[in-house]
Parts: sequence; C-alpha cells; structure tokens
Amino acid sequence: MSHDSTAAPEAAARKLSGRRRKEIVAVLLFSGGPIFESSIPLSVFGIDRQDAGVPRYRLLVCAGEEGPLRTTGGLELTAPQGLEAISRAGTVVVPAWRSITSPPPEEALDALRRAHEEGARIVGLCTGAFVLAAAGLLDGRPATTHWMYAPTLAKRYPSVHVDPRELFVDDGDVLTSAGTAAGIDLCLHIVRTDHGNEAAGALARRLVVPPRRTGGQERYLDRSLPEEIGADPLAEVVAWALEHLHEQFDVETLAARAYMSRRTFDRRFRSLTGSAPLQWLITQRVLQAQRLLETSDYSVDEVAGRCGFRSPVALRGHFRRQLGSSPAAYRAAYRARRPQGERQTDPDAGASRALAPAEAPTALPPENAVPFQTRRTATPIPAGAASVPGQRSPAP
Repeated sequence: MSHDSTAAPEAAARKLSGRRRKEIVAVLLFSGGPIFESSIPLSVFGIDRQDAGVPRYRLLVCAGEEGPLRTTGGLELTAPQGLEAISRAGTVVVPAWRSITSPPPEEALDALRRAHEEGARIVGLCTGAFVLAAAGLLDGRPATTHWMYAPTLAKRYPSVHVDPRELFVDDGDVLTSAGTAAGIDLCLHIVRTDHGNEAAGALARRLVVPPRRTGGQERYLDRSLPEEIGADPLAEVVAWALEHLHEQFDVETLAARAYMSRRTFDRRFRSLTGSAPLQWLITQRVLQAQRLLETSDYSVDEVAGRCGFRSPVALRGHFRRQLGSSPAAYRAAYRARRPQGERQTDPDAGASRALAPAEAPTALPPENAVPFQTRRTATPIPAGAASVPGQRSPAP
C-alpha cells in the first residue's frame, strides 16, 4: 500500500532552480549505513538500462561526511562526490542512517534543506527518514519508516505524522519508505511517476521484483515493544494487555489500569509507541490469531474467542484488513507451504494438538493479483490511526 498525499499542492507545483536537473539523482551516503539499503538507489538510478526501455538517470554518489565510509561487514567506501554535488540534483535520496538516536551531520542537513528550498525532490528510504526529520523536512507531513523504528521516529519528531502501516508515502516533494524491500517499491514508484508504467514495469522485470506490491507493513509487525517504553509506568499496562489478549477488554480497561482518563491514556500511549491504543490492541489480537492459525487446529470461531474478539465476524474483518486474506484462506496457504510432515503445536493449548493437513489447501492470491489502489488523503493520517478521520474503528 502506498500513501500518495494531495495535502501539499504548493509543494508539488514548485519548480527546480535553474542549476538543478530533473534527471540527476544524488544519493547521500553516510558511514555506518547498511550496504543493502545503500545499494538500492545506486542500482535503480545508476545503471544504464535503456536497452530495456528504461530512461536513463544521471547518478551522483555523494558523501554526507568525510570518508572513507565504513559499511556492512567492515567494507570501506569512497564516494566520488561531496555535499557540493547535491546542488545539481533534481532528486536527493538518503537510503539509510546509521543510528536512529544520534543526530546527522549539520552540514548534510543544511544541504538537504537547500535542495528542498530549490525545488528538489527529497527521498528517505528506511532509516533515511530520520535524516529528513532531523532536517525539518517531515514536519507536519505524513511519513513512514521501518515498522520497528516507527515508534522512535514518532516520539523523537512528534510533528511528523508517522504511519507504520505504509510501504511508502509520497507527499509530493518529500517521499519516505519502510524497510529494505520497500525501498525498491519507492524507487520503482519514482520511475513510474517520472516515466510511466511501461518504464517502471521494464525496470521491475530487470530487477525480478513485482512492479507494484499491495498491502502494507501490518503483516510484518510483531508484538515487541519499543525500547523506550521499558522504564515507563505504562509498560506494566501494556505487558498486562499482551498477557490477557484472550480476554475481552477495551482501551477504557487499559486506561483504568493506568489510573488515567481515556484521553490522557490515548495521548500518553501514542507518545510512547507511535500508535493509537485501539489500533495497537486490534493489531496484537490479529497477530495472536495469526499464530493460532499457524500453530493449532482450533476452528476460526475458537481462534476468535481465544484472541479476545467479540465475534468471528470481527476477527474476519480485522484479519482481512491487516493481512489481505480471510483466516481460513491464510491457514490453508500456510499449511500448503509447510514441508510434508512438519507440524507445529499450540504451546498455549492444554493438550498439544498437531496440525492436521488441510483437506483442500487454497493458496493466497499473488500480491500483484489485487488491483493496486493509491490511497489519497487531504488530511495526514497519524501513526496507528484506526480509520478515516471522523469515523470510529470497529470494536475488536
């Protein structure tokens, strides 16, 4: 799923300054950045594939600080350009940042601000969003990053509307993506925006990846908590919720356990986790249902009850919205993928019951079988928002 915002028409209409060229892409590298993420824009924009029908970009690889730049496995890189080269680029990509808790070099942030002021498109892949946020380029904007780092981004930069569900967010002149593979998704989106579907499709075939992926990051979320919450009094309430997902309780129950009003609890919870408590609770229940479907032979109705859903209908609705499949289809596809004879048991069940082979396994549809839909919103959706503004989310 992508988020293509129309909230900033003025930004989208801005023109490049005279010295910048639309076809020039500058990639800003820092020491300590992972090599895989760093290589994505180099491969997409730096290789001549005109023979395959892909228009050529001019790539500038720029060091964001003095080198050599050390990366994954102790490798050392020497970038051929420095920060001054960014002044010629129509697009500037920050593929990664080495630490989500340390500030980037101020010289690099100044270069990004100038590029944006002069009309350049600024792109942050994965943890590169932290560099854009430190430069102030995400203030008041929707953005995403790897789901594991989204709570930290939301806490460190509260003016950024972090949505950990998206694969990438296109807000016109500033774009961000989730983790590793989502960086490829965003780069393909940029090619599609610049040169159309045919060029993006040709590039996707060369890279052997889907031209468009549907869905978001929901299926990858786990139940771990951000490190920052560990010492907070709210951590006890969150831990209790995770241990009692099989019971039917709501956010009011959690707020009461925290001795807070619902409004105060919502605000405090969002500041710590980057997610609204209702959406977080629904996500945890769906994740628990996912585990039971994989590791037990409970019926879907039983799974719903054991995950705290008020009815099987509620489970099916939330499960499909988060994972793009019905619970029954998910279980059938999971069993079909398991090697013959490999069985798991539900560790929480009183009697260990092995998974029975599916009578008629039905594989999930391929990711690109569902028509791609670009979600447009005039109002940025805060991190973990449960529904469209003005509407209440269904009870879990």
